[in-house]
Amino acid sequence: MYHSFEVDGVDHELWLSCSQQGYRLHLRDQVIAPVALTHRGDSSGILTIAGENESVRFAIDGELIHLHIRGRTRILRYNDPLRACSSGNDETHALVARAPMPGFVVAIKVSPGQSVSAGMALMMIESMKLETIIRSPHDGIVDRIHVKEGESFEHDAVLVTLSKEGR
Repeated sequence: MYHSFEVDGVDHELWLSCSQQGYRLHLRDQVIAPVALTHRGDSSGILTIAGENESVRFAIDGELIHLHIRGRTRILRYNDPLRACSSGNDETHALVARAPMPGFVVAIKVSPGQSVSAGMALMMIESMKLETIIRSPHDGIVDRIHVKEGESFEHDAVLVTLSKEGR
């Protein structure tokens, strides 16, 4: 799954993939390996990038990550891919739950006609052995489920369409 962070007003997309040595970081057309974070319980850790270790301290406040590394503090804003896929300027677009990555449906948690609230689990999907819960972007009524359990889908596919209550 792609992750997106905003740093100093600039969006940076990255991808983590597994390797025998841990994880590889894909940033634009560059691959950096291995990468790892050894977390301590006190909001600190050791960040390993391409074999070099750096002490880091961090604080997470919602979508903001305050990261102190090499004597500097940076503020990163995490752009949640699930929220990005389910939101938009168009009201109709905002009433769908979209796939944040290609994968397949493990379990469907709702049925058509069911009332749901924002954040409620709609279905469980799997991609690259990672299970993810697809949550309702808004309050509403499940209008249509576009996939079945065991069915595969592509990135950004519409999984569930909602309608506003009272329509």
